[in-house]
Amino acid sequence: MKRSVLLLTSGALVASLGTLTAAKVQADEVIEQIELGLELYQEEEYGAAITELEFAINDLRKLMSGRIAETFPEAPEGWSAGEVASGGSSGAAAMFGGGSSMLEREYRQEAGNGTLQAQLMIDNPMIQAMSAMFNNPALIAAQPNMERIRIGRDSALLKWEPERGNAEVSFLMDGRILVQINGQGLESQEPAVELLKAWDLEAVREQAAR
Repeated sequence: MKRSVLLLTSGALVASLGTLTAAKVQADEVIEQIELGLELYQEEEYGAAITELEFAINDLRKLMSGRIAETFPEAPEGWSAGEVASGGSSGAAAMFGGGSSMLEREYRQEAGNGTLQAQLMIDNPMIQAMSAMFNNPALIAAQPNMERIRIGRDSALLKWEPERGNAEVSFLMDGRILVQINGQGLESQEPAVELLKAWDLEAVREQAAR
C-alpha cells in the first residue's frame, strides 16, 4: 500500500513539474518575443514589431487561460469530471479576447443520468446582453422559473425547470466575467448551485484582472 501511495505521489509530482516547466518555457518565449518586438520598433520595422508583439500577446492569453482552468471545481462526491477544454477548439488554452473566449468542463453523475457543464467566459459580447438581466429585477421576474440567489454576498441567477430536470446558474463578475453551470437530468437544482459555490471565483478574478 505504501509503495502504491508513493508511486501515485511521485506521478503527481512529475506531472506538476512538467506543467510548471512548460509554463516557464512559454514565459521565456514571451520575453524573447517582447524583446525582439522592442528591437524591431527601435529599428522602425513597425510591421515586424507588431507581429512579434501579437505573438507575445497570444502566448500571454494561453498562460492566463491555463491558470484560470486550474480554478474549475473538482468533481463533487458521486460525480466524475472531464478535462477543462476551450469552447470551440481543443485544449484549455482558449485565447481570451482573441479567438475562443470560453473554457468549459463537463461533470457526470456516477449513479444517475445527471450532467453538469461548467462554463467561463471573459470579455465575450454575450456578457453585455446578460448584464442587463442581472441589473433589472423586472426582467428577472418576467422570466419563467428564474430567481435570484445568493453566492456569498453576491447575487446569481438560477433557472430551474423541475419537469425537465434542467438547471442553469449564472454569475457575473466585474461586468466582464460570466460563470455558468448548466445541468440536465437533475433531481434538484442543488448540484448546479453547489458546484458554482465550490468554484474558486476569487482566483478567477485575480487571474483575469486587468
